[in-house]
Amino acid sequence: MKEFRFKLLMILAFIGLSLYLLYPTYQDYRDTKEIEKNLSKFEKEIKAKDPTISETKLQNLIAFKEDSIRVSNPSFKDAREKRLKLGLDLQGGMYLVLEVNTGKLLEKLAKDPDDTFKKVLAEAEKEAKTSDADIVALVADKLKAKKIRLSRYFGSIRESDNQIIKKLKKQEADAVKRAIEIISNRVNQYGVSEPSIQPQGTRRIIVELPGIAKEEEAKRLLQGRALLEFTLLKDPQFTFKVMNEIDKHLAEVLAPKNKTAADSLSAKDSTGQLSEEEFAIKHPFYALAMINPQSQNADAFVKEKNIAKLKNYLSRPDVKKLIPDNVKFVFSAKPITTKDGEKIFRLYLVNKTPELTGGVITDAQANIDPQTTSPIVTMQMNSEGARDWARITGSNIGKRIAIILDGVVYSAPVVKGKIPGGRSQIEGMADLEEAKLLEIVLKAGALPAPIDIIEERTVGPSLGQDSIHQGTFSTIVGFLIVAIFMIFYYKTAGGIADLALFLTLLFVLGILAGFHATLTLPGIAGIILTIGMAVDANVLIYERIREEMSTGKTLKAAVTAGFENSYSAIFDSNLTTFFTGIILYQFGSGPVQGFALTLMIGIVSSLFAALVVSRFIFDWMVTKGHKINLG
Repeated sequence: MKEFRFKLLMILAFIGLSLYLLYPTYQDYRDTKEIEKNLSKFEKEIKAKDPTISETKLQNLIAFKEDSIRVSNPSFKDAREKRLKLGLDLQGGMYLVLEVNTGKLLEKLAKDPDDTFKKVLAEAEKEAKTSDADIVALVADKLKAKKIRLSRYFGSIRESDNQIIKKLKKQEADAVKRAIEIISNRVNQYGVSEPSIQPQGTRRIIVELPGIAKEEEAKRLLQGRALLEFTLLKDPQFTFKVMNEIDKHLAEVLAPKNKTAADSLSAKDSTGQLSEEEFAIKHPFYALAMINPQSQNADAFVKEKNIAKLKNYLSRPDVKKLIPDNVKFVFSAKPITTKDGEKIFRLYLVNKTPELTGGVITDAQANIDPQTTSPIVTMQMNSEGARDWARITGSNIGKRIAIILDGVVYSAPVVKGKIPGGRSQIEGMADLEEAKLLEIVLKAGALPAPIDIIEERTVGPSLGQDSIHQGTFSTIVGFLIVAIFMIFYYKTAGGIADLALFLTLLFVLGILAGFHATLTLPGIAGIILTIGMAVDANVLIYERIREEMSTGKTLKAAVTAGFENSYSAIFDSNLTTFFTGIILYQFGSGPVQGFALTLMIGIVSSLFAALVVSRFIFDWMVTKGHKINLG
């Protein structure tokens, strides 16, 4: 047995390693079942306590409970990360084609852009939408046709047009690369199982997000600019003064349209008895931006249906003149939902210049506050940010600081005291999921240019589940047909081939799990093809052994000669297929790569199973004097 010890240990090591790599997949399956059981029980308890609860509120509570369960046990996350990944076609998800808006990038890079430049850029963007033409080249050609040098808007006057074009194209290419890096970073932090992010052409990016169910959340994650600002709110007295001036002005400029109605209301207005319609005529601003008279703050409350109208009022040139240049109005990121289901957003007046920006943040972590059980995001700043933050909070105690992300306010807490050390937390998120999203965007950085979604497709989980069932069924049927044929045709030797076939499947799945590869529907097709190819080597060996035995050789000599004389044919056929798989993987994309990857892994696994495992069993049985029936 000493001569078999090394091979036996090697085979057992590979089997043990494969089982070890596949265990997280089994653990994640078990965890998911346990969580589903707990959530089902939790849902029944909620419905029993409140039978009239709305579906939206119920789902929010269930989602929060699921987050709490997963956060409470780190092993859940660990198993989820190490499990065998499933592709978009097997677990559902989103397929998006993104386009980096290089037109906006050029607009940002241009110095003193005038109407001519804006017109040229608009024309170039319009042409680029119908082709894959480079926007930089289009802009350069159009400016050249107008006899305008590029140095008018880019670079220096000493640079030639060609030099400037070269620099702009490099910045354009860098913007796309940077966008891919940031999107990859955000998606990876979000926890998507093996996403696919690939460039297409000069400015497009293809993104596949398996397992994503919330489409809007995913799109917000990909397109978010991550511009974080810490900005002081204006004092209530100042804010009310600005609002009153806007309200008075709007009432005057809109009065001619409602002169008859306004005249008839003058008497009633003195008594304060105004209907909703009458109030809207006398106070157009406050009819949309309602003030809580019992609050000491100057926050206005705007119904979702009135936001567009209010923004239109605030964007009027005459109204802009009433708003000081150093302040701006911003809305809250999320609404307050009333009992009637109506959404109401807060309106704040803040300084235009932020006290601090998100560039100083080195880390962010979403968690549950143990004292309030509310979701929070803890931020850590670098030394420079910590120093500035301590100064800002120390000199503004009692005032409110708005935490603005991408132009909307996530929170506007009161500064209770000086915050040294640069460690702070953001509160006010609806659930842990929203807190996680904020954490991801804060850590991921800002996109160099806006991202536009030009195509999106959603694969439903049910469709993916059907694909899994069909793929699994096909694999089992293929395995059984081949296994039954081998036993029927080669008897005992067929059973050895079936054992090698089973181990081939185990090794393939173990390698996929170990390298965090993604199993797709074409990948399952590759596994099914591997099943057929896995016994091909055994068939060649068995037929060769039969030929050697027909010459009168002993079983031991026939087995040795059969294996040795089959090597050339086995290696030739498998190597050509392996090289084909390399070509498919190198030049293919998406489904083709999935098929090629499993095919290559299957070839290596089947060779090991046939030439090492099967040979070991044959040699051991011959040494022990067992009879081997080859049919």
